[in-house]
Amino acid sequence: MHKRVALLSLLVILGLPALAQMDVAFGASTINSADSSAPSFIFGPQPLNGGTYLSLSGNQIFLKDQFGVGGEISWKASQGVYAGYQPYRPIFWDFNGVWLPPLGKRAAAEFQGGIGAESIRFYNNFYTCNFVSCQNYDTSTHFMGHFSAGVRLYVTPNVFIRPEGHLYLVNNNLEFTSNKIIRYGVSLGYSFGGRRSRY
Repeated sequence: MHKRVALLSLLVILGLPALAQMDVAFGASTINSADSSAPSFIFGPQPLNGGTYLSLSGNQIFLKDQFGVGGEISWKASQGVYAGYQPYRPIFWDFNGVWLPPLGKRAAAEFQGGIGAESIRFYNNFYTCNFVSCQNYDTSTHFMGHFSAGVRLYVTPNVFIRPEGHLYLVNNNLEFTSNKIIRYGVSLGYSFGGRRSRY
């Protein structure tokens, strides 16, 4: 099923007009969520704050050079420690509708809204193997909504810097103290194609 969805998505993107705009970006950010009133060293929900998160994002803009679709994945650059002993790493991924209203020739606002998942990897000191692969972690995954806003500042006709903020609304986020997570940072991106003149 996943292969069919991926293949269909690829065919849709390849079938779009040559004048459509495609953007890719790499970013760095950090996150904040509400803290618990309980000490963080006891067992139970922990606050999900701080750390460096890296991200890869891409979108296809095909309607009036303003509307399109996109996706993003963001992960904690290094493992954190959950409840004082358990190594873990949060990963956020999402698929969105994208709106890029222009703010003059060298800038554009960027708004996104969509769905995705928070996937938390809890690492073990041993590997579990099957016929295909081995892994040393267990995963807890939660459905989430995603909303974001940013400003693209074009430093060349194709290269842009994007300060951005993201809101994740995570369903049943029992491992952490809040289901609302804010991620903010900056991305460096590149735009391919499109009819909009930026200079």
